[in-house]
Amino acid sequence: MSVTTQKPQTGTHPQFFILVTVFFFWGFVAAANDILIPVFKMFFKLEQWQAQLVSFAFYIAYTVGSIIYLAVSKAMGTDLLNRIGYKNGIAIGLFISGLGALIFYPAAQANSYALLLTGLFVVGLGFSLQQTAAQPFAILLGDPASGSQRVNFAGGINNFGTTLGPILVSYAIFGSVTAGAASTATVDSVKTPYLILGALFFFFALFFRIVKLPSVTEDQPIEGGFAALKYPQLVLGMLAIFLYVGAEVTIGANLGEYLIREDGMKEDQIAPYVSLFWASLMIGRWTAGVSVFNPSPTMRKVLTVVVPYIAFGVYLLINYIRGTELTPLYTYSVCVLAIIVAFFISEDKPARMLLTFSLFGAGATLIGILASGQLALYALISGGMFCSVMWPCIFSLAIAGLGKHTPQGSAFLIMMIMGGGFVSMFQSWLSGHIGIQQSYWVPVVCFLYLAWFAMKVKGVLKSQGIDYEQAVAGGGH
Repeated sequence: MSVTTQKPQTGTHPQFFILVTVFFFWGFVAAANDILIPVFKMFFKLEQWQAQLVSFAFYIAYTVGSIIYLAVSKAMGTDLLNRIGYKNGIAIGLFISGLGALIFYPAAQANSYALLLTGLFVVGLGFSLQQTAAQPFAILLGDPASGSQRVNFAGGINNFGTTLGPILVSYAIFGSVTAGAASTATVDSVKTPYLILGALFFFFALFFRIVKLPSVTEDQPIEGGFAALKYPQLVLGMLAIFLYVGAEVTIGANLGEYLIREDGMKEDQIAPYVSLFWASLMIGRWTAGVSVFNPSPTMRKVLTVVVPYIAFGVYLLINYIRGTELTPLYTYSVCVLAIIVAFFISEDKPARMLLTFSLFGAGATLIGILASGQLALYALISGGMFCSVMWPCIFSLAIAGLGKHTPQGSAFLIMMIMGGGFVSMFQSWLSGHIGIQQSYWVPVVCFLYLAWFAMKVKGVLKSQGIDYEQAVAGGGH
């Protein structure tokens, strides 16, 4: 991934708000996948690890897409997006994702699980190109000095999509919120929702192609070889991204199976809880976004307490409109206190924040393993809050000091999003041997590595004369 140079613009380009639609799509579709996992498991009579191929197919597409992107850039002798422009890159990515969504129709007609996975893989390929283009484009649509604010805002829109995704897709597939809806659904139920999604992808692809946005193109020779890998912070950071995305995805992706096995829920009853996991990421990222508005120290403290509950209130409102019984969900407000404490401890410093949130995440998941009932469930779901700020922390620490090798380093980090597929599938396989609740030791191990990375990378960067305590800036994957 490469950020091209251009004359700084003042303020934020008004059409930046058009760009954030793709951030919503990423969140919406990624979170909706967690609804497809138990649905496909029931339809095709799959083992849990086989059902987790849904996550694997989607997230491995990011790696394959990054490899294709680097290979094409290498063949061209210049960065692909520098040549065609970020706007056109996003349009092409949306078109590819649209093709993937349309594959769901013939796949459902043929009752083919393999073809359904192919559709998800193609959607993920399109997302890979969109993500590579959209994040630097968001920075360039305005004053680069305030670029992190735009990425943080876009990250909040992304999490709004993750909150809506499971609920809307669940309703679209089952057509009802009653307990018996899942038992009468068929694989044909995915046809219409994904036809509509495909149409939306094509509409926005055309929209991005014709809308007037700044043209950002600049042919630059790409850096040959793998010189970025000589930096230990990048190598350690690549594994950190792999395990962070793995922890985030595996907690949510296996949550449906946990609810079915441990709490006796039906497939169509799990959406509010899967959505609560993704809303937990929204809670964390909205709170982290407080700093981008440069409030006074006193106001920042007030907002750090208030904003998490505003985000939680948005989640409750969405579920109220849907007709969900809210009483069991109110208890989660106690869990929100934990992330407020974590923010006060971390003080917006990337290494300290990553260490704090990793330890809180490991602790919450351990409670989920050792406890039972609502305490265990909400402890596991709260892992989403502690994953929420990890991407910008890891990313900023991993590329610090890379200089001219930063674009190559960024591409390597994006490749590691594949951890979402590998880790979730491994946990699913493990759950067949030790049980779904005990299988959550997998994200505990991920969190512990991230805590170690936070401590280790401080020393690595200090030896290179780099200030690792700069304020966090970034968004989410």
